[in-house]
Amino acid sequence: MMKVLGIETSCDETGLAIYDGSKGLLANELYSQARFHSDFGGVVPELASRDHVRKILPLLDRLLQAAHISENDLDGIAYTAGPGLAGALMVGGAIATSLAFALDIPVIGVHHMEAHLLSSMLEKHSPEMPFLALLVSGGHTQIVNVKSLGDYELLGESLDDAAGEAFDKVAKLLQLGYPGGPIIGNLADKGDCKKYDFPRPMTDKPGLDFSFSGLKTHTRNLVNELDTSNQQVKYDICAGFQEAVVDTLILKCVRALKQTSLESLVVAGGVAANNRLRFKMREKTEKMGVSVFYSRLEFCTDNGAMIAYLGHERLKNGDRGSMSIESYPRWPLENLRQIQNKT
Repeated sequence: MMKVLGIETSCDETGLAIYDGSKGLLANELYSQARFHSDFGGVVPELASRDHVRKILPLLDRLLQAAHISENDLDGIAYTAGPGLAGALMVGGAIATSLAFALDIPVIGVHHMEAHLLSSMLEKHSPEMPFLALLVSGGHTQIVNVKSLGDYELLGESLDDAAGEAFDKVAKLLQLGYPGGPIIGNLADKGDCKKYDFPRPMTDKPGLDFSFSGLKTHTRNLVNELDTSNQQVKYDICAGFQEAVVDTLILKCVRALKQTSLESLVVAGGVAANNRLRFKMREKTEKMGVSVFYSRLEFCTDNGAMIAYLGHERLKNGDRGSMSIESYPRWPLENLRQIQNKT
């Protein structure tokens, strides 16, 4: 069976992992730049690229040691080709293609969001295709009908800010730091989600698209009106904002499940780690008889394990990349090659 190295450098995490087709995940290493970028209130692309360059080779050495193999034992390499920051993507692509050329093994550039879609496949309790997926992260909020490997139908997406982006911007308004999602989630536990009224955007209209810019503006106005030096006020704003985002995501998922008649839902991406979303989603889907799947918390955010798994599946089924670096900062999910599974 194939051993595939996965390399993830789309944004501010340097993630590497090795996936074995017979043994599963052999090793996983991750370096996060979050603390580094928190000084700037968000990711600085050029600094992210430079940090990937500094960290990726030492991480690779540590990964191989943890997996108890050498680079000569690898059968293929997968790397994130997009979407993401152009410079950051080039770092992973350069390492992947250079190493593949030196080892004379196949290499493939894979889609970052497709990897998130399939990240729950790394768990023992994993879904069977077809299933519905909610991709919810700092850069994307999408509802996708996952029919088979490479065959995805986009049912709805955010027309402006992604949910994770809205969390980051509200955290910045409240001077809480970066990344905003985990911080707001923790503070919301201390607040009253019913203290202030927050809109549930686009829930009164048909369809499966999202919009979070109005909710962000509403929150900004509230912050300007209230005394946010009072910690309880901050807690209550965090709780109300989080509840509005969670309710909106769940309502759209319920609509999509009814529309497609699918009985399995995958929730993936960084926001999938949100405890309130998991709790309320479980409450709602249990009543519908729908099974919900998540990856473990460490694989909700960007990581090399999901890249290694996706690369293994595509390489195993005959998909191949070239030795030229592929980099697609913008890459629609629907443009992927459909794969006929050969298992």
